[in-house]
Amino acid sequence: MSQTLPEAAASPALRIGRLELRSNLFLSPLAGYTNLPFRRVVRELGGVDLCTTDLVNARSLLERNRKALKLIETHETDRPLAVQLFGSVPEEMRDAAVFLQERGVHSIDINMGCPVRKVCRVGGGSAMMTERDRTARLVRSMVEALRIPVTAKMRLGWDDENLTAPDLARALEDAGVAAVFVHGRTREQGFSGCVNLRGIRAVVEAVRSIPVIGNGDVTTPEAAACMLRETGCAGVSIGRGAFYDPWIFRRIRQHLATGEASPEPGLEERIRIMNRHLDLMIEVFGEEHGCVMFRKVAPWYSRRFGPVAEFNKRVVRLVSREEFQGIVADYLRWRAQFCDGTGDLLPRYRPAPLALGYASTDEAPPSTTRSAIPVPQGPVEVW
Repeated sequence: MSQTLPEAAASPALRIGRLELRSNLFLSPLAGYTNLPFRRVVRELGGVDLCTTDLVNARSLLERNRKALKLIETHETDRPLAVQLFGSVPEEMRDAAVFLQERGVHSIDINMGCPVRKVCRVGGGSAMMTERDRTARLVRSMVEALRIPVTAKMRLGWDDENLTAPDLARALEDAGVAAVFVHGRTREQGFSGCVNLRGIRAVVEAVRSIPVIGNGDVTTPEAAACMLRETGCAGVSIGRGAFYDPWIFRRIRQHLATGEASPEPGLEERIRIMNRHLDLMIEVFGEEHGCVMFRKVAPWYSRRFGPVAEFNKRVVRLVSREEFQGIVADYLRWRAQFCDGTGDLLPRYRPAPLALGYASTDEAPPSTTRSAIPVPQGPVEVW
C-alpha cells in the first residue's frame, strides 16, 4: 500500500529537540479526524513524518478515561507520534506528559491555539496566550520532567489588538520548548478571513534557534511553498488540507524538489484510498461504529469526484462494509452520464482547481483571498 517517493523529492530533514525527522511536513491535530486510521492512511501515501493525535484532555488521561485512551491508540507503523494535550493545571499537564512518555510517545504538543469557548474558559487553548508568564512556568515544569521534546501549538494572539505570539514564542523557547507551531489567525478570527503570513514571519524572527512550523489554509503544494518562502518557517503543518487531499504531503515534496505541479489523484486512486481508510476505521473501531464515523469522512473524499449527490446522500447513512461496496458501484454507474467516451468527466462537470488560499506577505489581491476554508460538520469545533 505504501508508495515510495523518489529520493530527489525528499523534503528537508528537521530536528525537534532530540527527535530527528525525515520531513519538515507535519499532520496537524484535527479533533474527530486525525485518529489512528487517518494517520495510517497519510503515512502510507508518504511525505509526512511526525503526525499528531486529536486533542486530548490531560485530566482525562490521568483518570484513564476510555475515550481519552482511544484517542492515543497507535500502531507500529504510526511512528513518530506526537500527542497534543490541553489543560491549564501544571501538575496535570506534567503528569499526563510523563504517562505518555512511558507509553512510548515521541513528542508532546501543548495546545495553545484552540479557539473554542469550552476549552478557553478553563484556561486552556488560546487562553494560554493571554498569560505569558504563567504559561511559561507550566511549560518549564513539563520540559524538566521529560526526556522527549515538548512543542507548542498557538495562534497569532487573542485578537488583532493582541498579537502575542512572538513574545510568547520567545518566552517558551526560554522555558525549553523544542519547536513552535503557529496557525496564522487569531482566536477571534476562528477559521474566517485569510491567514496572516506576516504574523507567522514575526514569530520566526522572534525566536533564536528553535524551528517555527507554519499552519493554516495549506490546501495545495503551491500554498506550502508560498508559506515557506514568505515566512521563513522551518516546516509546514497541514490539517484540513490533508482531508481535501491525503496525498498532499507527497505532492508538496515533489513540488519543492522539482518546482512542478503534480497532478491530483484520479478517481480510481481516490476510491482505492477511501476503501483503505474505511478498512482501517473498521479495524480500529469495529464495523458498526467505524461505518458511523466514516459517514463524515467519505464526503471529504467525494469533494473532488465531480457530480456526487447520489453518492453523498447514501454514504451518510452507511452501516456496513458490504453496503459501502454497493454504494460505490451504484455511484460509478450513475456518474457515467457526466463523462465522455473514455470515462473522463466532461469539462463542465470537472471540479475547479484548488486555489492557493493567500498571496505573498506584501500583496494580497482580491482574487487570492477567501472568507474561510469550509469546516466539516461534526466535533471539529476544537480544531
